[in-house]
Amino acid sequence: MPRGGLNRDRVVEVAAAIADRDGLDAVNLTKVAKELGTSQPALYRYVDSFEDLLRALGLRARETLASRLSEAAIGVAGDDAIRSLGYAWRKMVVEHPGLYASTDRYPCAGDSESEEAVNRIVGILARSLAHYQLSEDDQVHAARSMRSAFHGFSHLEAGDGHPHDQDLDESFDGLLTVLCKGIRAIP
Repeated sequence: MPRGGLNRDRVVEVAAAIADRDGLDAVNLTKVAKELGTSQPALYRYVDSFEDLLRALGLRARETLASRLSEAAIGVAGDDAIRSLGYAWRKMVVEHPGLYASTDRYPCAGDSESEEAVNRIVGILARSLAHYQLSEDDQVHAARSMRSAFHGFSHLEAGDGHPHDQDLDESFDGLLTVLCKGIRAIP
């Protein structure tokens, strides 16, 4: 039995909380160990390295995002589905900015578990496009476009990358309108 209920999930949970509270760059094994009331070397029972912890954070972020997207897709279709998914994506990033930032820190390519997590997200987005009666290939292309747009906007917003005075909610609604019109225009 792990000491004091300490296990890999708990280590990742604490690292995610630090990331959301202080930013992903503030996460390190020493800080995680301190918050858990243990020593840094003790963490190596649960994570192989700092890189392994970043990978675990990225997986957790993608699992959380996929869960929220699945919930957002229930009972909606067409443009309403795109909007619902976009709002859910953006809300996840606002609520978990540090955890979400971890999705950019560990490469997915070549890591089957990370690739599967990304494919699950793209699959949810693609299935939400059934109303548009797109070919399977066009569903994937449109889903990738949605992912890129949602990620890009949210990532910039979380990093204060939208410096203009215009309202961000209006800008995001405009992005969703462009996506909806673009997807409807696919032959």
